[in-house]
Amino acid sequence: MPLTDVAIRAFKPGPKVVKKSDGGGLQLWVMPSGSKLWCLAYRNSQGKFKKLSIGAYPEVTLVKARAERDAAKALLASGLDPGQHKKTEKAHKAIAEAHTFALIAAELIDKKRRDGRATATLEKTEWMLDFALPVIGSRPIKEITAPEILGVLRSVEVRGRYETAKRLRAVIGEVFRYAISTTRADADPTFHLRGALTSPKVTHRAAITEAKALGGLMRAIDAFQGQPTTIAALKLMALLFPRPGELRLAEWKEFDVENAVWIIPAARMKMRREHRVPLPPQALAVLESLRPITGHGDLVFPGIVSVKKPISENTMNVALRRMGYGQDEMTAHGFRAAASTLLNESGKFSADAIERALAHQDKDAIRRTYARGEYWPERVKMAVWWADYLDALRDGAKVVPFKRA
Repeated sequence: MPLTDVAIRAFKPGPKVVKKSDGGGLQLWVMPSGSKLWCLAYRNSQGKFKKLSIGAYPEVTLVKARAERDAAKALLASGLDPGQHKKTEKAHKAIAEAHTFALIAAELIDKKRRDGRATATLEKTEWMLDFALPVIGSRPIKEITAPEILGVLRSVEVRGRYETAKRLRAVIGEVFRYAISTTRADADPTFHLRGALTSPKVTHRAAITEAKALGGLMRAIDAFQGQPTTIAALKLMALLFPRPGELRLAEWKEFDVENAVWIIPAARMKMRREHRVPLPPQALAVLESLRPITGHGDLVFPGIVSVKKPISENTMNVALRRMGYGQDEMTAHGFRAAASTLLNESGKFSADAIERALAHQDKDAIRRTYARGEYWPERVKMAVWWADYLDALRDGAKVVPFKRA
């Protein structure tokens, strides 16, 4: 006779387990302790008698227990053992719960480190992930949905950090794609969030690109009463126009003074390929003046707190502010724009040589495949001309404006 809730509540424990049948193999076991447990008795496809635990009453109601029984019967009808199926599902769930977003993100960072990615790149990725980890870090990656990720991105957007939100979506997507490649996720939810975020305004870094004004800046750098390393860094930024991070992290071993070349390793380059920079006499002189100060260590520009860490990324910009140049007038990165503008306007050098000196990658993939030359002889001449030109601007020589193309 089928059970009822009234009858189940009335069952009293005894000295031994009492089994009450609901039909179809479903039983309620009344334990001596007073607990009541649902069990299903069945025979598998080999005819072996087995027992499947369903749960405790009243957490598992009579209706739910019957539904579990019917589901088990359906599995038996399809040739599956309900007990084994439950164990398999439990194992899969445990594996899924172990593969959290935070765990896989950490694996991805480790892989990038083994691949030789720049320290600055790794730190930026970890900084980005810090926005997401408190919210979705402990979640199994397979269970994370697009609306959850959008919530994380919106929390960044509401602070007006549109560019950060955009980059964060890309970093989260990278974690998901790594999980897919390692068979721990099936899809990348960030794909569906394209267009959902506010597009950041493109703001160009401030730069002085007019010759006379650049001459004034060079005189200000010469007269600046700051740390010798900061002054040297600004002079080399003007002479060599690298990316600020490439210069900050420079090591003495990278400078071949005898052959007048600075070899920046691929790990520090944005395009991940080694970059050679010709050193004009003025740059060699700056390095020579700096060697007695920092030449005893690895870094050319060590910080004040520790010689093992470089000057901060704000050091040169702060120096420019102290000289009176606002953030809307000039930045450390602006030396690249100044060189690019004035070298192109001079008409003395090919655009390809200038682009290669700036370590830019050609956007045309086919052209990039064939244009593998470094234009080295031309770049050596250009480095000398540019250094002499900066000296002339600094010394207040008459500046003949270039014809703009």
